[in-house]
Amino acid sequence: MKFKVQRENLLKPLQLVSGVVERRQTLPVLSNLLLSAEADKISLTGTDLEVELVAELKTSVDEAGEITIPARKLLDICRTLPEGAQLEIVVTGDKAQLKSGRSRFSLSTLPASEFPSVDEIHGMRQFEIGQGELRRLIERTHFCMAQQDVRYYLNGLMFEIEGQSLRSVATDGHRLAMSDLVTSADVGENQQVIVPRKGIQELARLLVDDDERVQIHLGNNHIRLQLPGLRFTSKLIDGRFPDYQRVLPKGGNKLLTAECAQLKQALIRTSILSNEKYRGVRLQLDNGRLRILAHNPEQEEAEEELEVEYQGDELEIGFNVTYLLDAINAIVGDKVTISLSDANSSCLIQEPAEGSSKYVVMPMRL
Repeated sequence: MKFKVQRENLLKPLQLVSGVVERRQTLPVLSNLLLSAEADKISLTGTDLEVELVAELKTSVDEAGEITIPARKLLDICRTLPEGAQLEIVVTGDKAQLKSGRSRFSLSTLPASEFPSVDEIHGMRQFEIGQGELRRLIERTHFCMAQQDVRYYLNGLMFEIEGQSLRSVATDGHRLAMSDLVTSADVGENQQVIVPRKGIQELARLLVDDDERVQIHLGNNHIRLQLPGLRFTSKLIDGRFPDYQRVLPKGGNKLLTAECAQLKQALIRTSILSNEKYRGVRLQLDNGRLRILAHNPEQEEAEEELEVEYQGDELEIGFNVTYLLDAINAIVGDKVTISLSDANSSCLIQEPAEGSSKYVVMPMRL
């Protein structure tokens, strides 16, 4: 195998694909990228057996072939070469020779036959949406995914398809985020798929905030996205997502409306003196007034008072301040509405104008 490529053309796809590769691997070949050269293009493939990313770029190829090459070392070499440098890669036997100007590098390789490939995707259905739309769906909900929960189906983001509606839902058992998107394409019969945490993190990194279309292919066990010059594939979590509609609070008769920025800053300041382990704050509501209180085992206390829109009975309720802040940060408008019913019931947080995203936070006993 032999080809030449400009450093700048190789660097970005190499950075993207290397992001999938785990540093600590049980299989040595998983620390490598699969490098394929044919006709007038090369492709780079990285995988951790759960997520696979393939990047393609046009370049002049003198000799076709494929080999696996250490991902981190190739990226570091490429990154540290001077701007505008041209890189020549020649593979002979089990060594890859890299040449650029007066620099020479010799890297060990492993045969391409050892590199794992993703199974063929069966039961395929496909549709298209804007990259920016999909990115916003992920950004508004991904922070509620569980981390290493024994209920493995919570360690990911659930996408639900209903006709022309695409919904993302995430929950860790203490809070829930849900966001809706109406697509221009009718994607057919209803379906739920759960994309694992690693796949969602990679997608958030890859997607850009524009109207460029992304093709989504859904199989029985995989999801695949075709982006310009990139192909992303992730396994799906095989499990049943809980009935999230049951946990959406209904009939919250106490409505609090506040300025997003004002409420956020007050919560951040109060959280400084909250218990570092439980992160609890107390909200005290009265006519047109909200008090936020926190204390910690060192007997330190914080109190903030805000003018808000609130008519209803007096109420005192405790929450994990991190959960409240995560939900408020995901709201794009100037105002936030929090629906409450009593001190033992979950609250519903949403934006009064937009309404396509909803956040549920369970209360804490303080």
